[in-house]
Amino acid sequence: MDHIAAAEEQIVTERLRRKLEEVNVSAQSQLSYSGSHQFHPSAYFKCAYECFDRSRKQEEIANCVEHCSVPVERMNRSLMVCQDKFEASKLHKNRVDDAAKDMEGCVNQSIEESLNTLPHIVQRMKTAFSIRD
Repeated sequence: MDHIAAAEEQIVTERLRRKLEEVNVSAQSQLSYSGSHQFHPSAYFKCAYECFDRSRKQEEIANCVEHCSVPVERMNRSLMVCQDKFEASKLHKNRVDDAAKDMEGCVNQSIEESLNTLPHIVQRMKTAFSIRD
């Protein structure tokens, strides 16, 4: 890989890292519980923490915790599709820059879709598992 292609790939990687950080912040704010203390640094763990209630059965707790990973898993699948498209595009195009732009567009679309659906998923989970705000 020549220096220009490596620099272009580095720029795209940095843009994607910033975009993923934006999603992480949004997920944490959506999944965090409303108490004054935040015990876990990750949105997934905050969601899972809310699942534990002495009045629930073990199976209900396990189902609730499993549902906490749904937004993360959905986004990971979407990003893997983007990565697969990027690898295929690199094989068919002469320039890494074109493939990188295509991948950046795919990732941006996936992230925007995740950001738009996250509040709805969180609300459904809270309703289904009787988690209070």
